[in-house]
Amino acid sequence: MKKIVIVLLCLGMVQATYAQITLDGIVKDTLGNPLELANVIALNKKTNTLDSYGITNHEGRFRLSLKKNTNYTIKVSFIGLATINDSLTTKEADIKKDFVMKTDNSLQAVELTYEMPVTIKGDTIVYNADSFKNGSEKKLGDVLKKLPGVEVTDDGEIEVEGKTVSKVMVEGKEFFDGDSKLATKNIPADAIDKVEVLKNHNDVSQMRGLGNDQDNVAINIKLKEGKKNFWFGEVTAGAGPEERYIANPRMFYYSPKYSLNIITDFNNIGSIPFTRRDFFNFSGGFRNTSRNTGTNFNVATSDIGFLTLRNNRAQAIDSKFGAANFSYAVKKTWDITGFAIYSGSRTEISENSINNYLDENIPDESTITNTRQKSDLGLFKLSTTYKPNSNNQLDYDAFVKVSNQGERTDFFSSLLGDIDENQTQNPYSINQNFNYYYTANEKNIFAFEAQHLLQDEDPFYNARLAQSEQFRFTDILGLNTTQSGLNIGQDKRVKTNKLDARLDYWYVLNHKSNINITVGTTLSTQRFDSEIFQVLDDGSIFPLTNSMQEVTNDVKYNFSDTYLGMHYKIKTGKFTFTPGITAHAYSVKNTQFDSEFKDTFTRFLPDVDIRLQLKNSENINFRYQMQTDFTDVNNLATGLIFNNYNSLFRGNRTLENALSHNLNLSYFSFNMFNYTNIFAFVNYNKRVDPIRNRSQFLTIPGTNPGDPDVLSTNSVSSPFNSSFADETFSANGRFERTFGKLKASVGGSYSLSKFTQEINGNRNVNESFTQSYQTRLSTNFRNAPNIEVGYNLSINKYDQGNITNTFTTNSPFVNVDAYFLKSFVFTADYSYFNYKSEERTINSYSFLKADLAYQKKDSKWEYTLSGTNLLNTKSLNQDNSNNFSTSTSEYFIQPRYLILSVKYNL
Repeated sequence: MKKIVIVLLCLGMVQATYAQITLDGIVKDTLGNPLELANVIALNKKTNTLDSYGITNHEGRFRLSLKKNTNYTIKVSFIGLATINDSLTTKEADIKKDFVMKTDNSLQAVELTYEMPVTIKGDTIVYNADSFKNGSEKKLGDVLKKLPGVEVTDDGEIEVEGKTVSKVMVEGKEFFDGDSKLATKNIPADAIDKVEVLKNHNDVSQMRGLGNDQDNVAINIKLKEGKKNFWFGEVTAGAGPEERYIANPRMFYYSPKYSLNIITDFNNIGSIPFTRRDFFNFSGGFRNTSRNTGTNFNVATSDIGFLTLRNNRAQAIDSKFGAANFSYAVKKTWDITGFAIYSGSRTEISENSINNYLDENIPDESTITNTRQKSDLGLFKLSTTYKPNSNNQLDYDAFVKVSNQGERTDFFSSLLGDIDENQTQNPYSINQNFNYYYTANEKNIFAFEAQHLLQDEDPFYNARLAQSEQFRFTDILGLNTTQSGLNIGQDKRVKTNKLDARLDYWYVLNHKSNINITVGTTLSTQRFDSEIFQVLDDGSIFPLTNSMQEVTNDVKYNFSDTYLGMHYKIKTGKFTFTPGITAHAYSVKNTQFDSEFKDTFTRFLPDVDIRLQLKNSENINFRYQMQTDFTDVNNLATGLIFNNYNSLFRGNRTLENALSHNLNLSYFSFNMFNYTNIFAFVNYNKRVDPIRNRSQFLTIPGTNPGDPDVLSTNSVSSPFNSSFADETFSANGRFERTFGKLKASVGGSYSLSKFTQEINGNRNVNESFTQSYQTRLSTNFRNAPNIEVGYNLSINKYDQGNITNTFTTNSPFVNVDAYFLKSFVFTADYSYFNYKSEERTINSYSFLKADLAYQKKDSKWEYTLSGTNLLNTKSLNQDNSNNFSTSTSEYFIQPRYLILSVKYNL
């Protein structure tokens, strides 16, 4: 495998650098000042095609790679200056040539004979999509991967200069706000004309430049003229052996007045358009109104924990998905947008695991798990924006999540035997957002933001297992032991009502500085009710009378935060300083078992943001923020709760807040002179008085009189404020460089976390050290097959005092796509994995998927033969670490399958 990679790399380099010479120079104005971001292109006179392009750097320098012995037209353009048209004939040697641009006195429109592949206009980077396509692209994600500075993750998220894109728009209209995966996986590549990357993005024009929007990146897709005011899209249907099927109608309509997008996906081939993780992470475009205030109070998910997919793969997956997104301009000042998403899945998960416990007195446990999941998820959003003039803007959003989920698990433990688990939940949440922005005059700007969350969660848990000495919860719960087995259930209900509101006022001193005053509040009320019960053999409910306070909860938790903050932003030279401080008055109160616990206090939280703008496209940013972290009601309920069959949890009503120090240093550079993109992050977090778990593993009496007791795997945990700080350090970065038709990148991430916990009265320091490194090289030829080769390495080390485990995964990969004979597209992705511990290789496996598509020129029909898991790999591996154990798991995946599909392009 390594030899193949080396050969392919060498061939690519030779092909890309053959018969090339360099043209470089400086672009200036008539005063001799260098012009940054001027466009320089070279048009081949014989073929009338663009052979090379460049953008000048801060010194006005440009560099083009040209063919030898060729006649070119050189065009130099800059906004406001007359375009230069020059002729050039290359020979065998490199050429140096400078250009002086003059003022454009012509009032006539300039006729462009060729569009620049990349143009930079302030904070906007515009990519001409056709300049990077070679004909093999199917969806937006395939196009984005070829753009310099843009990456698409395996999950479909878009990253620009290492920053996750927060919003995707098409023709300026929101496309399923809150998620970029639906765009990258569904928008047809042939409909894309331009890709606009909008850095320092803010939806409210009045707010631009007032705060720090450096991390806000949006993408706007411009469509080709033939795709506007017409329905476009595709309808795909396919089938294969073993009753495999796919059906994917996708339709889009865009006009200045309104837009409509309809996406559907039905399949049983393991292609998951929308996972449970996507559902819970889907923000709907909502942002935290308490941002930059220093308070961290998040409402946690209260389910027990459904088994999640590993790398979006499972033994069997049947998916049904439908989504619609619309926008409507009622009039120039009033827009309405919204979407509805449904995702249904039926999943089978099978895995084998080995758990190594931190305490050496606890025996290792091997488990076999077979799970069947049923999930129906729904998302709905309606938004409206009213902007009567440039000084007023009113926004309202309503975002609803509903679901119906169930999971049945057949579980075998080497210590406890057979266990049947059943979980169901039907939670919902309604999130509403109201914003009003008012500009009194150029000096005084106001913003009011309010957000309300109503959430109701009702997870039910049931476990059936045999009577056994290994199960140590019998006495604690007061279970009836005269039954044939133990049938234990748990009802739980958590209701949350949370309101956030803030009023911001900006006094603009001048174009370089402003003062921001913020006043706001967070008010939250949570109700937590739970009960553990036993079902007897005759179906009746047995009251657990050992202690009702042990098995029930009835908790009311109130949280309030009232704050007043001030920030001052000033630009001086290349620096921008934004120091600030926020004063908080906190109050927490929980009532349970007819008693009340209350705590009130005040705290001042400073923060600072320092930005050094080295060049237009290069900066260094430093941030520091002190933050108060609060828990929600789930950690405060003192009655027992099942985490799973092996673990009980008891809350702590006297928990205090944690104080954390957050530091972040980042560097970004996007250099179109030498086609280099660099980003790097360093983060450090220290949390004082953190909430940690104190776990007690229950004992099993010795078999014979006089034999010592041994520890079981059954534990009872409770949270407490640790006197030892948690620390986390992480760093990641990527270096990317384009050489002609070659794009190379190398990147890595590093994370070290350290925290202290208590197990059986002993204090243990846990350290987790993870590393991952990636390197890849890809070609982007227009008239030749393209190849991407790379290598991924991940190292996970877990040090838990008595136990140290290291797991390493080596993974080289090769991806090929080729457009040939003007009708065929062939793509193939191959990856190899070697997963090992310090002692041995645990598993080695490979993945190969390939597609061969045929579409006659100018035909609307396309025929594709697809194969997934062509090497018929049976299982994959993954390691994990928690508070008291490390585990390595083998999980089984879908077998090889072939699909013949037909697509009709609308």
